[in-house]
Amino acid sequence: MIDTQTQKIKIVKDSTSAVKFLDSLAQSNYFFAQVIHVKKEGNLTKIQFDKGKNYNQTYVQITDNDRQELNLDSEIYTKNLDSLKKTINKKFIAKGFAFSRVQSKYLGTKNGIPIVELTFNKNDKRTINGFVFKGYENLPSRFVKNLNKEFQGKIYDDKNLLSINNQLQNHPFLALDRPPQSLFTKDSTQIYLFTQKKKTNSFDGIIGFGNDKTEKFTFNGTINVNFRNVFNGFETINLYWQKNPDQGQTFNLQTDIQYFLKSNIGLNVNVNIFRQDSTFANVKLLPSVYYNLSSRQKVGLRGTFETSVILDSLYTQGRDYTKTGAGTWYQFREASDVELFQNKTNIRAEADFLTINYADEESKGQQMRYFLSAERNVHISGNHYLNLKGESALMSSKNEFSNNELIRFGGWNSLRGFNEESLYADFYYYGSAEYRYLVGEQAFFDTFLQYGKLNNKNLGVNPELYSVGIGFNFFLPIGLMSFQIANGNQFRNEFRFGDTKIHWGLLSRF
Repeated sequence: MIDTQTQKIKIVKDSTSAVKFLDSLAQSNYFFAQVIHVKKEGNLTKIQFDKGKNYNQTYVQITDNDRQELNLDSEIYTKNLDSLKKTINKKFIAKGFAFSRVQSKYLGTKNGIPIVELTFNKNDKRTINGFVFKGYENLPSRFVKNLNKEFQGKIYDDKNLLSINNQLQNHPFLALDRPPQSLFTKDSTQIYLFTQKKKTNSFDGIIGFGNDKTEKFTFNGTINVNFRNVFNGFETINLYWQKNPDQGQTFNLQTDIQYFLKSNIGLNVNVNIFRQDSTFANVKLLPSVYYNLSSRQKVGLRGTFETSVILDSLYTQGRDYTKTGAGTWYQFREASDVELFQNKTNIRAEADFLTINYADEESKGQQMRYFLSAERNVHISGNHYLNLKGESALMSSKNEFSNNELIRFGGWNSLRGFNEESLYADFYYYGSAEYRYLVGEQAFFDTFLQYGKLNNKNLGVNPELYSVGIGFNFFLPIGLMSFQIANGNQFRNEFRFGDTKIHWGLLSRF
């Protein structure tokens, strides 16, 4: 078969194949292909053919059933038949006809323009029938059941395949080695997921340097250890210890069981102990039950049992008290696509209604406590990212607050230019904007600006605060190393270099 226009040669095995090839040219819009010359040379037959003009500009007719299904006119004029065929075929694929094929048939001409009839061989409609896990297969049965519930019976198309891939690729406990693969049989469509268990256990250690209230140079530090998915149940055990420059210490133990008794109900128990040198100590128990709305969303109910004891009789700003109450909370967390960043989105909202009983008073008081935190990592372009974060908390009561029950904040994970938990308030808020420049996949530079405000009714102050700083984060064989320098102060106060805080941290996963 010799193309007279291009002189390209195509070899076919017999005359039947030659006829099929010539007929197939119509599928590429060569409706007037002609045989020019045929010459037989022994066992070889040479056929010269002229494809003629390529008529991509056509009037298109579509069969009634397909036209009604796609809600199209009986006749369509197009300047690009190939594009129209692809567009219509994609619509059928989006409806679950994964093996849809388009055929075109020349019907004649109209005003010198070809008329083409399009017919579609849709084959069987495909829906997702189930999942097959390869690699890491020891998954919680409820997780597998939820995945089947969300996608089983849905149309097999690119949109759902991409949704499956994104949901698992950003999962906190497992990852995909490769995109989902499909196995088609006569009666079913199975999605193969090649999963691997993530290294989610982590050790997070931070050392801080700065001056305390007496201008004395001090060290402070934080140790945060997480054991996650050790028993393949997506469970978490967290141990947290912190020492601040003002001789305060915090210990926190938290246990989270995501799928209790193979259900979508989760349990979380948190024990928090705070001791301020030899002045006072607070102990808080927060048992919680929650429901997994999805792998990223949780909504729960919790109880609060809190006790505070004054250790120093000369400390008159505080009082012994007990608090009990109940509350609700919601969390949405989406892991980052960039391994150097922890979150792409993280939202946490809490509301608690509490009853407080002061030891030196017979009457009881009521309190409302609110907390809201939101973080979003935004990709600007190229290696440029912007991390936005805001946080606010409020205690509301008709009674006067004692100092030992006020909210404490400040430090590495909030207003960085201040000592850890050195700011006391019954209400505060702050916002943070952090520019990040990614250096390959192993490091990033950052510079940040923070603005906040607090209110302390006991002291009658409500200062505006700011914090600025720079940092550098990079991967080492032992984990993610972080180094940051920050300085925070009140507005209208003189800048003091001695208030600069230096933090050095290591996050290691194992």
